[in-house]
Amino acid sequence: MDIFSIATVLIVLSSIFGYINQRFIKLPSAIGLMLITILFTLSVVIISFFDDTLLQQEKEFISSIDFKTVLLDIMLSFLLFAGALHTNFAELKAQRKPVIAFATLGILISTFLSGIFVYYLLQLIDFPVDFIYCLLFGALISPTDPIAVLGIMKKVGAPKNLEIKIVGESLFNDGVGVVIFLTIYQIAKGATAVSIADITQLFLIEVVGGLALGLLIGWISYRLMKSIDDYDTEVIITLAVVMGGSLLAQKLHVSAPLAMVTAGLLIGEDSLKKNSMSKITQQYVDKFWELIDVLLNTILFVLIGMEILVLTLETTYVLAGFIVIPFLLIARYLSLLLPIKLYAKKLGFVPKTNLIMTWGGLRGGISIALALSLTQDMYRDLFLVITYIVVVFSILVQGLTVGKLIKKFT
Repeated sequence: MDIFSIATVLIVLSSIFGYINQRFIKLPSAIGLMLITILFTLSVVIISFFDDTLLQQEKEFISSIDFKTVLLDIMLSFLLFAGALHTNFAELKAQRKPVIAFATLGILISTFLSGIFVYYLLQLIDFPVDFIYCLLFGALISPTDPIAVLGIMKKVGAPKNLEIKIVGESLFNDGVGVVIFLTIYQIAKGATAVSIADITQLFLIEVVGGLALGLLIGWISYRLMKSIDDYDTEVIITLAVVMGGSLLAQKLHVSAPLAMVTAGLLIGEDSLKKNSMSKITQQYVDKFWELIDVLLNTILFVLIGMEILVLTLETTYVLAGFIVIPFLLIARYLSLLLPIKLYAKKLGFVPKTNLIMTWGGLRGGISIALALSLTQDMYRDLFLVITYIVVVFSILVQGLTVGKLIKKFT
């Protein structure tokens, strides 16, 4: 199918499922859309026992979409910019130290703990996998998904100092997570030995380069918008920031997501926004990016729900997926202990912050996209099924209950 036809089908399905959710089910958008899409897909599978025409068409449709490219190279930059644009910069700045600790030290600890747990759990079910591949899985599953987290946190009414920690971590930890993933990926491929210098260089280029590019693009757009007063043009400038900035980041081999987060935070900073935009421009920019956020989120979670058709659902794979869930939660809980202990006294964390951040650290499309990038000799089918089960559990179960957990302890 051509790109226009694929986009049309996704938007039509998203609108239908979104209507059903808002009219009848009334769940948070991400949760409702994924649930309805999975039920729809399972219904198609059941119908296929009598007539498989619809199933074959849906399989052909989902197979024609490169989920990894669509999410990581296109949608992610838009979604992160929109999320950062509406994140309170002053609150994030006040919590910057724990956010940085969660997004670096926490991800590194979680990667190794998750890899160790999965390595031994797979041995227990007589499915031994080399440790390096388990570690690779730990790297792709450890970062919390900013798209899923932002969508849920808006609905649950978390205290601001808790919300900013969870949202801030999710906005920044994908950059570190990708560096760790790429490093382990190179080792797993049997490429040239990776040294500390190689890792440091990769980190500087991807992360520091992405942050620097985001600051530069954000500052240029700020100066441009400050020099005019035309909301149409200024909205287009913000759109150009994301599209042009993402393309430039890819050409420079720096982190496009981190560049978009940085640019979004800078452009959305209250004092700079008031200085560069009139009130009507602020309204148009905010509403435009809210609409982009809602539209792409809707499409993304419909896509995730349909990805079940590309999975190799062997019994051992499914069993492994359910077994690892509690151990991944334990790994995340333990990975947060040190950062929280370092800053709890200085910043006055809410009670049970560790527990809430463990349950509220949702996994999403980024983990699935990274799992899809694995090669067959890295046990791609196994880890893709495990990742999918973890993501669905994360969004449907954790996403539905994190609000009650927050209300109980805050």
